[in-house]
Amino acid sequence: MAKPDINTLKEMILDAPIGRYIGDRGALIFAKCADCIDDLADNDFLFKEGETTSSFYIITKGRLAIVKTKKKKDSKPRILHVLEKGDLIGELSFIDDTPHTASVMAIGDAQVLEFTAEKIKPLILQEPQLMFDFMRAVIKRVHQIVSAVNKQQQALSDYIATGGKGRT
Repeated sequence: MAKPDINTLKEMILDAPIGRYIGDRGALIFAKCADCIDDLADNDFLFKEGETTSSFYIITKGRLAIVKTKKKKDSKPRILHVLEKGDLIGELSFIDDTPHTASVMAIGDAQVLEFTAEKIKPLILQEPQLMFDFMRAVIKRVHQIVSAVNKQQQALSDYIATGGKGRT
């Protein structure tokens, strides 16, 4: 799909949670660095577990699922988490340059805005405060995820400790 005009891209970025951290000026800079908009049909993969990509994405339409795929060809992937409009995807692998630990696939039609390393990494020297704000946004999201996982783990531990009768 053709890339929308800069102001439309800027508004897409500001509407996403990251917009709160990078502000109006940062959203404009990121909009200028946006590579393209990718359309995904239902069950299309954005990337697969084990792949290394040099991009991160913002969901601009629809929903994507973080999934673990099974070895058997005919078995459906197991959904670990569902991402909504505005969520970042692939940002951790983008930052630490490691392979993806899970696959990401569309649930229905979806669309993502892609940011490649080629266009974003120069901002580290050109716009260090913006990149610090971006990293802070990513870390806050990681903290939210870790906190949610810890709560789920505690609830499971409580359930197991009571022999399946609930929390103590």
